[in-house]
Amino acid sequence: MFKKILIANRGEIACRVAATARRMAIQSVAVYSEADAGAKHVSVCDEAIHIGGSAPKDSYLRWEKIIEAAKATGAEAIHPGYGFLSENEEFAQACAAAGLVFIGPPASAIKAMGLKAESKQLMEKAGVPLVPGYHGSDQDPALLKREADRIGYPVLIKASAGGGGKGMRAVEKSDDFDAALASCKREAINSFGDDAVLVEKYAQRPRHIEIQVFGDTHGNYVYLFERDCSVQRRHQKVLEEAPAPGMTEAMRKQMGEAAVAAARAVNYVGAGTVEFIVEQRTDGSMNFFFMEMNTRLQVEHPVTEAITGLDLVEWQLRVASGEKLPLTQDQLRIQGHALEARICAESPDNNFLPATGKLHVYGLPASVSFERGLVRVDAGVREGDEISPYYDSMIAKLIVHGDTREQALARMDEALAQVHIVGLSTNVQFLRHVVNSGSFAQADLDTALIPRETAVLFRQEKIGLPLAAAAAVVLTLMEEKALETVDPFSKRDGWRTHGAAQRRFEFEFHGEPAQADLSYLHDGTLQLAAGGVQGALSFAPGEGHVTLIFGAQRLAACMYRRGEVVHVFAQQGATQITVIDALAHAGETHGEAGRLTAPMPGKVVSFSVKAGDKVEKGQALAVMEAMKMEHTIAAPADGVVQELLYAPGDQVAEGAELLKIA
Repeated sequence: MFKKILIANRGEIACRVAATARRMAIQSVAVYSEADAGAKHVSVCDEAIHIGGSAPKDSYLRWEKIIEAAKATGAEAIHPGYGFLSENEEFAQACAAAGLVFIGPPASAIKAMGLKAESKQLMEKAGVPLVPGYHGSDQDPALLKREADRIGYPVLIKASAGGGGKGMRAVEKSDDFDAALASCKREAINSFGDDAVLVEKYAQRPRHIEIQVFGDTHGNYVYLFERDCSVQRRHQKVLEEAPAPGMTEAMRKQMGEAAVAAARAVNYVGAGTVEFIVEQRTDGSMNFFFMEMNTRLQVEHPVTEAITGLDLVEWQLRVASGEKLPLTQDQLRIQGHALEARICAESPDNNFLPATGKLHVYGLPASVSFERGLVRVDAGVREGDEISPYYDSMIAKLIVHGDTREQALARMDEALAQVHIVGLSTNVQFLRHVVNSGSFAQADLDTALIPRETAVLFRQEKIGLPLAAAAAVVLTLMEEKALETVDPFSKRDGWRTHGAAQRRFEFEFHGEPAQADLSYLHDGTLQLAAGGVQGALSFAPGEGHVTLIFGAQRLAACMYRRGEVVHVFAQQGATQITVIDALAHAGETHGEAGRLTAPMPGKVVSFSVKAGDKVEKGQALAVMEAMKMEHTIAAPADGVVQELLYAPGDQVAEGAELLKIA
């Protein structure tokens, strides 16, 4: 077994690999960029080496610097994690040339499976079922469009290299093909350095089910069952689970053996995932087609660990060091059900726009480490850390395990309710809505679940204005009480020798002004009027939360103030309300209604208009790239473009005005 390994990655996967290495008495070496100098993965490893600038191309994608770091620290092997260089054939070859073990498949397997078109041809020879499509090398746009027209819409354009939903677009009709192809190619060249694409038939009501496979250097192969990853947005996974609901033993065996056949076809070694599109027929049966093979550990590997009781990183290390697979196929068993939720810095109600900022509050449920337990958290950040625009938007992974799917669902909702993040937008409440939606709860799954359930997933306010205002008032009263001195004339409890004192609070709630009137009655009780509700207000601090009662409503909540904004977290949900200080906002003026500003820091990719063009509200005007994805920016109002303030390729800050509209 290795004595020291280098982890060529960052964030939660670097922390994840380091934890298993520590348990196995293997020393670990971290690498880090300028932006990650104080990152968690740097502190959890035994050593750390700086390898370059903040952008991935200046650090985590510089394999020559990573190999230098490994040799300088005496590491014997390199674990690539996922993303970055994990599926880079050249990097795997360079490791071997440097006398280092690449903890992953041989370069030949990465090459064979790395290009989707070539891998489809290889799988066809191996007898693995394929989706109808065009996988050729001729990338002439006119040919690609003719092939799409031949296959029949809807079609899916996919970057031939890479994964993670980047360089992928569903196209509903021929007229939209050219624009979608251009966008795919731009995103593919930026993410993978290769803009080749393939075109496939887009299956109706498809499920995304993948098989975890493992191979060793002795010719042994197993499949560790399946994961259902159908809940996606922009072709990126949101919730994953194992085993797949509705999977029969016969189909599990059929898919598992097909996945092993795919691995054998390329002499695969280590952990890999064979992804299938599963077509759901009207008679209730399912048919599967090979989609691609990810030649690395997957983000969602913890759900497989939860149902098998195995540490897949340990398996990777053992296989890479030359050992045989620890178990045979007959020894593997499924125990219970597991779910994983990806907690991301983004705004689901604003088209999943990525968010950046500081984690001022970062509260997570109590978790068990990497062994099977009720709740597990894999994270690469700590309270006080910054989420930057340089890397992907994932903050943490929340994994739960239960005896049944119903138990796991309840446990996931309870665990998500305990996630308290202040400082940037997250998808936590959206995840709770998905878990509680009828389709997900009843396992009515397909990759269109999110758009199908739009009505119950987006803009769902579970805590209304009355309770939000009451919570803000209670927090203010508690803060004031903490500041009181022993001088009775400095007390701010509103007591009067006769009558009742009145106090007005001004708020902003979901962009609308609101107010609350608080009355201090002579008998010491409080009365509140807010959001059309009037009644007695009382509250009692508990362990880590405050229970407040307003009229007939009760709320047990944790509240945090950040500036003027009060963040409220409760079992019902979470919300925020702004307490307006009239003096602080005196004299402020509002900006122009037609300003087009950058919603996040990033790079300008293109403008679709020029000075003098007339535009309509909602029209696409610009494309920006942030957190490895492209985002379309639309016109905020009708008008005429006066001036473009940036050029394609320029980096812009959040809130920067991109162009002037009059």
